[in-house]
Amino acid sequence: MRVADKPWSARTFARFRGGRVSVFLRARVPRYRCRPCGWECRPLLDVLGVEPGRISGSLARLLGLLAAVAPYPLAAQLAELLLGVKVSPMGIWRVAQRLGQAAASYSEALSQYHADSRSAGASTQEAPATVVLSVDGCMLGMQVRAHRRRPVGTDPLPPLPPVKDGHFREVRTGVLLRPDERVETSPGRRSVVRRFLVSCLGDADAIFQRLYAQLRELGWLAEHTMVVIVGDGAEWIWNRAPWFVHRCEILDFWHALEHAWEFARLRYGDGSRQADQWVRQIGVDLKAGKVEQVIARLKRLRPRSPQMRASLDALIRYYSQNAGRMRYDEYLRLGYGIGSGAVESAHKQVVHARLRQAGMRWSEAGARRLLALRLLLLNGDWAVLDRMAMVSIA
Repeated sequence: MRVADKPWSARTFARFRGGRVSVFLRARVPRYRCRPCGWECRPLLDVLGVEPGRISGSLARLLGLLAAVAPYPLAAQLAELLLGVKVSPMGIWRVAQRLGQAAASYSEALSQYHADSRSAGASTQEAPATVVLSVDGCMLGMQVRAHRRRPVGTDPLPPLPPVKDGHFREVRTGVLLRPDERVETSPGRRSVVRRFLVSCLGDADAIFQRLYAQLRELGWLAEHTMVVIVGDGAEWIWNRAPWFVHRCEILDFWHALEHAWEFARLRYGDGSRQADQWVRQIGVDLKAGKVEQVIARLKRLRPRSPQMRASLDALIRYYSQNAGRMRYDEYLRLGYGIGSGAVESAHKQVVHARLRQAGMRWSEAGARRLLALRLLLLNGDWAVLDRMAMVSIA
């Protein structure tokens, strides 16, 4: 049927992309109203699953995709250049909020579902023998206001209160991968074939609940599966490691060396060759599984200043508390890996690349929704949005 033959007035925009035609339709549709009660309906929009006056469908998902990878003003420019659609940055923001809320609600519901022991996860018949779980946190700049300010009448908006030390929230990110899917891309350098990212703007329990839910959703958590947890030594990570019965806790090797560097700089001077050689030997011994010998050697040192003594005591205490997580020779032999580079990279891709650009400050709801969209994109699950209804945001 031609557009002119349709029972509504319409304007269409067609774009050819990769062998398929995307049609953006702007239409006026009949509205029916019950005079006694005032109830209104638009049957055509109910069938199509769209809302009057709001961007919906594939166009909304394309605009949401642009918002997930670029700031809203730039996303509006890209929409005009790539899609031929002129939309304001605020229009892009509204679409991202609605799609992001749908994605965030889906993620939260999935976490709650798998938190119930009676829920059925994916089949574990092909579950791997080992899964590596790496988790860490980074700070995100937040807005000082809890709610969006709106002008009242003609009065100008009052100034925002000054922020002396900044206002930040911690974004926790986790990475799930299989050691048997690592490939050697160059001599001594390995890369993962696939990984799954989990992130949330919440407490430590929330990120572990989502990691557990993702493992069950993937079918990677069987009774025999060994969960290898790699962390930087933060207590909130080790305190929640017992969530997994069969586990192996690993202290990130490079964080262990960073603590050694702090003492070496005080003892030998910043940038000295002796400090580099001393830390290098510590690393060789730790990789050889000689953590107890390293601790004993540190205890025989006699610092010359109170500052050096405090730094040495902190290093000995850090190694002693994590000695059971520093059997690096065994971990390397089993193919577990000893670094948290995967989660450090995930922070840059999930958070830094989009949410930590110059001058950016976020509301809690806005950050949570955009994180949900970026996770769908980076995990290759963007098509899931096709099955989600857009949420109305006031």
